[in-house]
Parts: sequence; C-alpha cells; structure tokens
Amino acid sequence: MSTNADAIANAAKLYESMRTRLAIVRRRLNAPLTLADKILLGHLDDPAGQPLVRGESYLQLRPDRVVFQDVLGQTGMLQFMQTRRARVAVPCSIHCDHLIQARTGAASDLQTSLEQNREIYDFLRSAAARYDADFWQPGAGIIHQVVLENYAFPGAIIIGTDSHTPNAGGLGACAVGVGGADAVEVLAGLPWELLYPRRVAVYLTGALQGWAAPKDVILSVAGALGVSGGTNAIVEYIGPGARSLSATGKATIANMGAELGATTSLFAADASMATYLRAVGRGDWTDVLDTYGELLAPDTEVESDPERFYERVLRLDLDRLEPQISGPHSPDRVRPISRFAAELASDQALCETVSAALIGSCTNSSYGDMTRAADVARQAAQRGLALRAPLYVTPGSERVRATIERDGQSQALEAIGATVLANACGPCIGQWHRAPAETKNAIVTSYNRNFPGRNDGDPGTQNFIASPELVVAFALAGRLTFNPLTDRLVAADGSAVRLEPPPAPPEVPAAGLAAGRALCIAPPADGRSVELRIDPASERLQAMAPWPAWDGQDFLALPVLFKARGKTTTDQISPAGPWLKYRGHLDRFSDNLLLGAINAYTGERGRTRNVLTGEASQPVAAVARHYRSQRLRWVIVGDSNYGEGSSREHAALSPRLLGAAAVIARSFARIHETNLKKQGLLALTFADPADYDKLRETDCIDLLGLADMAPGSVVAALIRREDGGSIAIALRHTYSTAQLAWFRAGSALNVIDPAQAHDG
Repeated sequence: MSTNADAIANAAKLYESMRTRLAIVRRRLNAPLTLADKILLGHLDDPAGQPLVRGESYLQLRPDRVVFQDVLGQTGMLQFMQTRRARVAVPCSIHCDHLIQARTGAASDLQTSLEQNREIYDFLRSAAARYDADFWQPGAGIIHQVVLENYAFPGAIIIGTDSHTPNAGGLGACAVGVGGADAVEVLAGLPWELLYPRRVAVYLTGALQGWAAPKDVILSVAGALGVSGGTNAIVEYIGPGARSLSATGKATIANMGAELGATTSLFAADASMATYLRAVGRGDWTDVLDTYGELLAPDTEVESDPERFYERVLRLDLDRLEPQISGPHSPDRVRPISRFAAELASDQALCETVSAALIGSCTNSSYGDMTRAADVARQAAQRGLALRAPLYVTPGSERVRATIERDGQSQALEAIGATVLANACGPCIGQWHRAPAETKNAIVTSYNRNFPGRNDGDPGTQNFIASPELVVAFALAGRLTFNPLTDRLVAADGSAVRLEPPPAPPEVPAAGLAAGRALCIAPPADGRSVELRIDPASERLQAMAPWPAWDGQDFLALPVLFKARGKTTTDQISPAGPWLKYRGHLDRFSDNLLLGAINAYTGERGRTRNVLTGEASQPVAAVARHYRSQRLRWVIVGDSNYGEGSSREHAALSPRLLGAAAVIARSFARIHETNLKKQGLLALTFADPADYDKLRETDCIDLLGLADMAPGSVVAALIRREDGGSIAIALRHTYSTAQLAWFRAGSALNVIDPAQAHDG
C-alpha cells in the first residue's frame, strides 16, 4: 500500500492529466459537462480521436485501479495467467470476503473458513505476491468497505469484479462492476472499453429527518426507476441535498445503484469526503480537492438547469422522505412504511412474522449505520424490550469492527441478544449456514439484493430490505406490520413503549476509525520467483485454457437448451450458496447452470428437456454436457433484462464451457451482456420482442450470415420446427468492431497479443 503522501501526489498527477484531456474534449464538444463526463472523458486513451456519441460509442478508458474479491478473484487470476504478463499494469488488490460462511459468530466462523478455504487463500495470496497486488486477508472486511477506506478518492476510475463496486461513488469515484475478463485486460495494460453511458440525475433538496436514512433515498429511487431503469446510464446525485449526506451515506446510495442496472452512481466531491478521508488516516485531502475542485463536480450550468443536460431527472425532497421497504424478491418493489402494513394485510402471499433480522453488508455497515442501529438497541434495553426475532450484525470492515467495539455500539447490540458475525459478506451473498425453514418465511435485512434463494438458498424466504435502524425495530417487534413512526411496543412490565428516531450520527467518529488488526499483505518488490501451483486433482481450483476460435461457419440446428421465463438473474443462471466453494474450478462449478431459472415451457426450476433422447425434467447442465458430447452447440433463450444482478462472469463462463453458441433474449443487463461477449459467445436480442413467444421446446435455430456481422447489422435467424416448418426472425446485437474480433477469436483474452502484454 502507498503512503498518504504518495496517494495525494498520485491523485494530483491524475487531476493534471484529466485537465489536459478535458481541455481537448471541451474544444470538441463546446458544451458544459456533467460529473460523469468529466471523469470518463478525463480518462480517455485518445481524447482527440475518440468518437463521442452517447449510447453508441465505446469509450477506450484508462482506469486507475482494479479490485477483486476472493470468488471472481480466482478466475480473474487464472485468466491473467494466460496473458503471460509478469506484473499487473495498474494498481490492484484482492479481498477475501465472500467465502466466510456465517454460522455461530465472528471468531469461530473465521477460523472455520481459514480451515475450509486454505487452498483458495493460499492461491490468491501467492498470485497477489507474484503479480504485484495487495492481498487483504480473511477478516479484513468486505471489499467495498475496504476499498472506500483505503483506495477510493474523488475522480478516480475503479473497476471491480463485483456488481456493488459502485460503493466507492460515496467518495466521488467512478467505480464500475465488471466481469473478470474486463479486469484482466486492464491489468494486462490494455484500455478498458465502456459504452458511453446515458445521463440520469437525482436532484436532492432538504435533509433527512427522523427515521429516514440514506437507505431510503436509494430505495425510493429504485422504486421510481426499476431494476433496468439505469441500464447503460450513470446516475449522478446533485443538488443541495446531496451535500447534506455523509460520505458513507453517499456510499450506501451508490452501492445499491447496482439494483437499477446503472453503470455506476456518482456524487461530487465535497467537505464530507475530505472529512472521511482524514478520519481513515489518509492525510489531509482538503488542499488537493480544493485545487482541482472544478474537475470533481458538474459544471455550474449543469446543476442549475439539469433537465437540459440529463436524459432523465428525478427530484427528491429529503425533508419529506419517509422510511421505505423493498421486497420481496425484487429490489424495486418499494413502498413507504406508512403503506406497508395495509399491503401485508391485503396480500396473503406476504409473510408478516419476522424469522430473522440482519444488518450490515457492504451497503450498510458503516460507523454511522451501526451508531443509529445501536441507539435503537439502547432504547430497547432501557425500556425493557427484548428481541422477538434473531438479530445478526455484520461489520463491514476490521476498522469498523474495532471502532464500534471501542465506542460501544457492538456492546449495545449484543446486550439485546444480537450475534456479531465476521467482517465478511456472509448471508448477503448466500453464505449463511441456516437451518431450513419449515414454511415460507420473512427476513428483514439492510442488504442490497433480495432475489429468491439468494440469502439462505430457500426460494420461499421473503427478504424485505430497509435501513439498519428500521431492521432493528422490526427485530424488536417480531412483525413487519410494526411502524415505529406511529406504533408502540409492549415491554416486559406491560407498558407501551414508543421508540424514538435515532439522532443523526456524527459523519465520522470523533477519534477517527480505529486501526484494528493489520490484515493487508503488500507484495514483494519483485514477485517473479513466486510459484503458482494448482493441484490437478483439486476440486477447488482448475487451470483455465484459451477458448477455441470461431470456425467461420454459421451456427445451424442449435437446440434450445433452456428458455427462461421472467426475471432471470445471474444468481439463477449461476447460483452461489453451496456452489460458491467451486468458483475456481469451472468444470465442477458449471453443474449448477440455470439451477435457479424458471423453464418457460414447464414452470420447473432448473430443469429442461433433452431433445436428443426425449427425456423431460433433466438438470440443465446434464443436458448441456450430453449435447457437447455429441458435438452439438446450443442456445439459451432469455426474457427481459436477462442476467440482472451480480457481475459473476461464471454465468457466461459456464455456458461457454458446456457448449453454448449464443444467448438470445428480449433484453440484457449490462454486465452480463458484456461478460457473454468477452467469452466469445453471441449475445443477441429479438428485433421484435414478441418473437420470444414463437420458440417452442423442440425447436432448433439457425444463425445465418455471421461472417458478415458488423456494428449495427441484423442477424438473420431461422426457427426450425420439429415438423419441418420454419419461421424467419431478425436478431439485433450491440457488438463494436473490436468486440466482433473477440467473437471471431473465441474470446477477448485471445485477442491480447502476448508480446504486447508481456513485460519481462
């Protein structure tokens, strides 16, 4: 890790470079710039020659940092090994946060993970040393909180192999979730390609009051925009209300912007960011932020008249915002708490009783979050209230854990019976060793994502999302019909108790964040002597080989391996939970292909028909493997926003391994579409979305004229019926010239010139 002085000096160099690039861009555009434009265009590889058509041009950018978590870090490093580069070309870090399973408590859970995942941790530690990356050991914290504390700063571009990388937007960074191949290309010294995003603004006025929290801002925006409303867009939060929020409050909002499908979310640099940087011991940033302030905020004209400069503007008055509840099963199913009890009463499919309450995760585990939650816990203890549902607490980082132990928040939560878990993702990512629920049940969390089966592997569990302080209140009530703004709880002595809204916490602790345990291992000056070993008999790690190139022929007679109905997330295409431990072994992991997706023909989850044998209700991966054994390529058909959610590139790697030729959908989520392209698969959409309905279970598809594919072209397809009939349809794509080269070469990595990537 660099020193504070080094970090500020490097930031100043970046800002000078941005000034130079933006001067060129301003001469070309002759128009005021948004914050997203300043950061993106200030990082252009070729500011003079780069095409700049929003929604059409693919920007060639030079990111400042790449970050990996321990799951996609495995395949990321395995792919990086293929480039034959000796060291990473940009700063990089690897964070061990996903593999720690929540069982009984922090210490024992961490020890169990160290024993069970030693092979993975040893591989990642050696890879970090070999290639010059920081290695954050298990227990250091969740990647996004550690990045916020140690690496993020205003104006930086950070790419990370996790969809919630935008958390760093709380410090004004343009932080984008990507697949592993994107990260590997940047580490190999190549520019990063990004479709020039659309512009969306959320104009905030006022300041949060009472029970309202930053969580309620993003939940309200999610309800307004929906899970695809931010696709291929950057959401900027502007206006005086944005400046009233703490840096960690901003991070909560930026983090959960992933649930809008947004490329990322941004806040302009302000005093709260400088305050946070000082609190985490990263030196006095005030001078450098003041010096380059014009680069780190939208132009004055943009904020004064946002409707002129953004494709869409939402306006939100924080003074009037009330607490929001999201769920179940989709983060954009949002309503204010004042309407929630009536909805529960009218909809018998919704559970009222809380079976578990969970606070923390990468979204809401800051000092401020824990302070507000602890205040509610103290009120309960003082007034004789007891938990009526188990309460679990996940600190976001080792520094937060040490600080809330020092300042008493942990003790206040434990005093009412809360269990403090390890500094890791835990139940948020599905790493929760929970006894199976006997019936459908409701949990309430401060997490970011609530897809069926995500947290405990049980698709019947209904996850409702709210702020941490509201989650604690629900845990005390034991029911979701409780509204702390209007209702009272009954104490042990029979008295009626009203919970008061917790006071606004300090932006940062008065004494700064405690250091905690030192859990970062810096790489050696020269790691080329470090040997990376992969046991050929391992079930956890498997070396990766380049994909074969396209043979230049059209794809003919492709059976429909699976047609997905409705919302199909990457959690459903490539489930985690018990499969998470196999993420470094692609062949073993791929047995989970589409296990969580709904078959449009039968309504079954994760099962399909083998058209060669006629057998119905077969595991999707088993059918794919049979087709592959017969040298038969196949296609997946998806519904709208196919692949929303996590950035997990395994949702593209597994189909590629098992023989897919293409995925055809009504529409794609951004990261998944890119991941498919990177792995040499065709990602196509129906020119007429109604053509999705024409595909039958026993149909085959011809994809024709592939040699003539060009940017903006249409792909001709022929649906062949079992009875010999056929239907011609048109398919669209978003491939650039460079991306078509990925398809023809077999993958994006196959296009990397080893001589260009190798640095001796």
